[in-house]
Amino acid sequence: MTRSRLWKDFYKNRFLLALTMPMVFYAFVISYLPMFGSIVAFKRYQYNKGILGSDWIGFENFRFLVESPDLRRIVRNTLGYNSIFIISGLVASVTVALLMYELTSRRLLKLYQSVMFFPHFLSWVVVAYMAYALLNPRSGMLNQWLTALGWEGPVDWYNHAMSWIGIIPTANLWKQIGMSAIIYYAALVGIDSTYYEAARIDGANKLQIVWRISVPFLFPLMTILTILAIGHIFSADFGLFYQLPMGSPTLFSTTDVIDTYIFRALINLGNVGMSSAAGLLKSVLGFVLVVGTNAIVRKYNSENSLF
Repeated sequence: MTRSRLWKDFYKNRFLLALTMPMVFYAFVISYLPMFGSIVAFKRYQYNKGILGSDWIGFENFRFLVESPDLRRIVRNTLGYNSIFIISGLVASVTVALLMYELTSRRLLKLYQSVMFFPHFLSWVVVAYMAYALLNPRSGMLNQWLTALGWEGPVDWYNHAMSWIGIIPTANLWKQIGMSAIIYYAALVGIDSTYYEAARIDGANKLQIVWRISVPFLFPLMTILTILAIGHIFSADFGLFYQLPMGSPTLFSTTDVIDTYIFRALINLGNVGMSSAAGLLKSVLGFVLVVGTNAIVRKYNSENSLF
C-alpha cells in the first residue's frame, strides 16, 4: 500500500479513528505501559534500589515457582476450574440467550435481562457474605433446608473441601452468565428474520430452527469468545477464589489456585520478583495458547478464527 493510499484511507476514516483514540490510549496506559515492569521478574527487587537499580538474578524467580511443592495442586485447580468455567459458561449462556430470544413480551424480557445482569456488578466481597449466609454451618439456610429434608446434622461447608468443586463453578456461573447471555442474545437479534420465516414455511419445528439456524450463526462468536477464554486459562478470578472460601486453609486442596498462592507468597515472603515472574509466565502461556488455538481453528475454518 502506497503512502498516498494510506493517507487517503486515514483521512476517509478520521472520525472513526478519533472515536477509537480514548480506548487506544486506555489500552496503552493500562496494558502496554506496565509491561516495562516485567523486568522485575528477572531481578531481586529491593524497594530502596527501585526497579532499575535492583540486582539481576536471571531465572531464579521462575525457579521458585516451578520448584514449589504446591505447583501441581495450584496448576491442577487453576486449569480444572477454568475448563469447567469455559464449558459450563458457553453451554449455559447460549441456552439462556436462545430462551430469551423466544420471549415475545418485551417487558418480561427486560425483567429477565435485569435480573440476570445484576449479579455481574456485585463485588465478590458482597457475594462471599451472601454465600456465607447460605452456607453458615450453624444458621445457614442451606443447612436448615437439608435438616428439614432429613439430612443428618449440619454440614461444615468451610471445612469440607470437596464440596467447593461444585460451589465455586456454581457461584461463578451465577455471577457471569448474565453478561455472556446478553452478548449471545445481541448476536441472535442481528440474524435476518427471513431465515426463520423460510424455515417455518418449510415446516421446521422450534428445535430444528434453533439447531439449523440460530446455533450456526452463533458459532463464530462462540469460537472467538472461547479462544479468548482459553488465553486466560492460567489466570483465576482472585476475588472468587480468595473471598468466597473466606481464606479457609482446610479448603486449599480444592480452592487454592495460582493467583491466591502468589498472593500469599507476596504477603508472607514479600517476594515481588516471584509474583512478577508468575504473572509474566501466565501471560506468555496465555499468548501461546491463544495463537495455537486460533491456528487450529483457522486450519479448519478461517472465517471463525480470531485473526
